Amino acid sequence: MPISRLAAATTPTCHIGLGLAAVGRPGYINLGRDQDLPPVRSVDAMRARTHELLDAAYAQGVRYFDAARSYGRSEEFLADWLLARPDITDVVVGSKWGYTYTAGWRTDAEAHEVKDHSVATYDRQRAETAALLGGRLDLYQIHSVTPDSPALEDKELHARLAELAAEGVTVGLSTSGPAQAEAIRAALAVEYDGEPLFRTVQATYNALETSAGPALAEAHEAGLTVIIKEGMANGRLAGPHAPAALRAISEETGLGPDAVALALILQQPWAGVVLSGAATTNQLASNLHAAAVDLDTDQTARLDELAEDPETYWQHRAGLPWS
Repeated sequence: MPISRLAAATTPTCHIGLGLAAVGRPGYINLGRDQDLPPVRSVDAMRARTHELLDAAYAQGVRYFDAARSYGRSEEFLADWLLARPDITDVVVGSKWGYTYTAGWRTDAEAHEVKDHSVATYDRQRAETAALLGGRLDLYQIHSVTPDSPALEDKELHARLAELAAEGVTVGLSTSGPAQAEAIRAALAVEYDGEPLFRTVQATYNALETSAGPALAEAHEAGLTVIIKEGMANGRLAGPHAPAALRAISEETGLGPDAVALALILQQPWAGVVLSGAATTNQLASNLHAAAVDLDTDQTARLDELAEDPETYWQHRAGLPWS
């Protein structure tokens, strides 16, 4: 499976990937975007910022890049970057389908994305992804599966995904919401022709939202690669927004709160890849310092106390503004 190439990577940062949600479109829900992005968020400006981040990430050992159909032009920006660098053949490229981008390159759109896990949406978005990424696509994930998602029961969709896997593309899913653990366990039970259908799972896990941890451990034990998104809790664990306990440990380690927050995830034995959602090269460099953080038992215990009730966490996230 293409995703298995990450297991052979030997760079210090091989377990950190770069997610393009924050730079593939002008609007997202990360805190501090007004300071992070160019004053004018034109397509060309965001393309240039994305390429700058991809260059910096690759130079510093990052080998997994994560896009999605709903991340504005993220697939397009990534495809352009890959096309201009044909000598780069050791990266793993992942994308997601199931949400359609509807904001029209605006930050004040009434709806930024629309979710639909139907076969028709898969067929359309698979063709769109293929037109951009072609044979460079290694991993295709169902975007934001919840326990009630029809994608968990749709046999016709499962057949389509199995065909994709037979072509050499790894099939996975991402999850979101307070019932992530239930969705992950339901996905582990999905089979096609007697074999597990999904080979990767991408989930939200961070110092504030740890509820999916046991299910992710089960997924890892079942042989799936675990990819962690939103390790910074949409900016709540970075800079001035970081909780006091996280800032204190940051001072103890001499590294940023963001590096400490990501290090907490990296030390989980089931964490295969932890995504950086950096919007600037300085943020990326700081995030990558997570690979050098060695948290002791006391520091880990203090960070564990930050965990919120999942319903509370996801309600807070739902209230964050698109900016």
